Formats: sequence, C-alpha cells, structure tokens
Amino acid sequence: MNKILFLLLIVAQHHIFPQINFDDYFFDKTLRVDYYHTGNDTLEIYSIDELLQEPFWAGSKNNLVDIFNYGKYKFIVRDEASGKEIYSRTYSTLFSEWLTTDEAKQTTKSFSETLIFPFPKKNVIVEFYSRDKKNILYKKFEYKIDPARYFIKKEKPFKSTYLEIINNGKPESKVDIVIIPDGYTINDSSKFLKDCERFSNYLFNTSPFRENKNKFNIYAVLTWSEESGTDIPADNIWKNTIANSSFYTFDVDRYLMIYDNKTLRSLASNAPYDQIYVLVNTTKYGGGAIYNHYSVCVSDNPNSEYIFTHEFGHGFAALGDEYYTSEVAYSEFYPLDVEPLDPNLTTLVNFESKWKDLIDDDTPIPTPSTSEYKNKIGVFEGGGYSAKSVYRPAYDCTMKSISLDNFCAVCKRAIQQMIDFYSN
Repeated sequence: MNKILFLLLIVAQHHIFPQINFDDYFFDKTLRVDYYHTGNDTLEIYSIDELLQEPFWAGSKNNLVDIFNYGKYKFIVRDEASGKEIYSRTYSTLFSEWLTTDEAKQTTKSFSETLIFPFPKKNVIVEFYSRDKKNILYKKFEYKIDPARYFIKKEKPFKSTYLEIINNGKPESKVDIVIIPDGYTINDSSKFLKDCERFSNYLFNTSPFRENKNKFNIYAVLTWSEESGTDIPADNIWKNTIANSSFYTFDVDRYLMIYDNKTLRSLASNAPYDQIYVLVNTTKYGGGAIYNHYSVCVSDNPNSEYIFTHEFGHGFAALGDEYYTSEVAYSEFYPLDVEPLDPNLTTLVNFESKWKDLIDDDTPIPTPSTSEYKNKIGVFEGGGYSAKSVYRPAYDCTMKSISLDNFCAVCKRAIQQMIDFYSN
C-alpha cells in the first residue's frame, strides 16, 4: 500500500512537472555553489561565495524535481531561456537550527552553505527559498549562472582517493553515501576502513535499510587528520582534524557537528555522493544530522550503532526527534499553530497530511500511552523536544529512544519513499 501511494505521488509529480530529459540540460558532473547565509532572528541575507566544478554526479537522472515538502529551505534551478524548472531540492542547515537558539536573538552570524546540482549546459537561474513562521516558502534571492564562465573553479583543494565499501551499481540509480573520516591519523587508516565496514553493517541491520541494501553504494574517502579525536571545548580539548568537527555545538555537550562546510564539501567531492556521513574517531557519546546537509556519528561509543541509524534518519529522510526530555538549546523549535515539516511529528493542525491513513479506525486520537496501544500506530503526546502539544506516531521508535532496528511504520514509510526517490 505504501509503495502504491508513493508511485501515485511520482505520477502526480510527473503530471505537474513534465519529465525532464537529463541530457537536454545537464552534463554528467556537478556544479557546486558555495554561499553565505547571514542573519539573526529578524534578518536573513544570502550572498554568493564561489562556484566549483566537481567530477561526479551521483544523483538520480530521472527524479530531478523535488517532491517532498521537507526542510527549512528549497532551491530551484531554472533554464534561463524558458524559465522551466529543471532541478530542485529541499534541505535544512545548521543556520536554520541556530535561528531557534537564544543567541540568534542577541547577535548576527554567517554560516557557509552549499548547493549541488548537475552541471548545466546552458545559462540557468538559481532561486533560493526560505520558509516563514507558517512554513510557507518565499523566494529570498536568485543568482544567474553562465556555466561557460571561466571563474568556475576546477581545482580540487583536498584531492584524495576513495574506496568502495559497498558497490551495487551506477551511482545515478543508488543512494550514494560518502563516509568522511575525522580525527583519524594516517596511523589510524586501517581502523577507519574497519570502522566503515562495521558501520555499513550497522545500517543494514535496521529495517527498511536491510530490505533495500542493493539500492545503496557506500564510499570511504581516504583523508587523514594531524591528530586523533575531536574538539571538546568545555574540557579545553582541541584537536587538529581534517573536517574540524566539535562537540558542544550550540553549547550542547553531545551535539557533534561541523561549521567548516567548505572543507567538508571539498572532502566529499572526491567520491560520488547523495549523502555525507562524517565518522569521528572518539569514544564520547554524540553525533548530529541535518536533512540533506550532513550526518555525524562517533566511532567507538557503546551506542554508536544506534547513533548512526538515528542520525541518518534525520539527514536522509528528514525525520524529527520524537523524544521530549532534552537539554537542547532550541526555544519553540516547533510552533504549535503550524504543522511540523517532519513526516513523523504533528501538532494536529493538518494531521490529514501526515500518517492518519496508517491508524486503525478504533485507535483514539490523541492516543493514550497505555499497554493497549503500545504496539500500534497512533498519535502519542510528546515529541520534538516538547512534552505537550507535539505528537509522535508510536509509543517507542529509534527516533525516540536508544533502541536498535526499531523504526516505527511511519518512519519506515518516510525512509522507503526517500530510498525509492533516489534509486529511480
């Protein structure tokens, strides 16, 4: 049933946006647009940094136009001559999370961000969209690109080789994950390769990834840090690492992220990729992920398998956190008068758009957290860092608690839809 619904969505998408012939508009390589996102809780500015040509295009050549209403942002690539939308994606960024912190009310910051899309054959216009507090997208900025312009950089600042961990076929018909090592020195190289094998197995221990293993490619970029480990600012630990990861993002001790977007993207460009996963060589508990941005996991914590799959739920399928007791620094991350964008959270403002079709007729909405409904899909209060008025689909799930192979039916559907989109 879920597969049928998704196929109908694809059919509707192609009816609204006629099928785009990749070869009519694009070369089989990537154009990368680095830009700065500057602002605070009342100000937003986009500014272009630089354009780069990268050698691989890993994305689908069929599903060029985004069909998911996820993420804080969206970009649309239009053929300049016709105005036709020829590529688009939704995404979120570290900047969008920072905007919900108290610091964003006190100061202005700039974050480096990146768009990637197939390298255009002709002039295009790139439109940048942001959502308002009602989650409505508004165009904020546009930039014209002449692909023949000689200022598009072709150099590779971090030239490295990559190793195929899992190869199931052409990147254009697979979900391509590139694993970037951080805090692994040259002496840790054999450990990194063993870790890549181990973490690949972690992913496919979990449904629905397990059933779709043949739809994935996983690559490891062979690049090394000067020192082992990562930054832990509160403990005055600072390590010279290739991707510059750090705990205490937004002053949350376990939030392990990367501000150095340009370096990370340059490292990732050494392999074909749809998704970037950074593996950090440390035993400390932590990680993080942002939809269509990147994911991060620690290598040697007892809960690394859970962290790896949980964070990929965020980064790949836009799943929200379903727990509601947390030290996160966000304030009112989910406004209660609008429906969350995450496919596994609801405020009941527009529940028809979420998982109502998966709920039995005799299951009450909201759903009591009692043994009677413990193994059913329902609408359980508590989620998205809030104990009240934000609801999750299941009593328990990998997006709620430290648990393995425990994605609920709603999360599984969202993951499956994304796998199908990228592997078509």
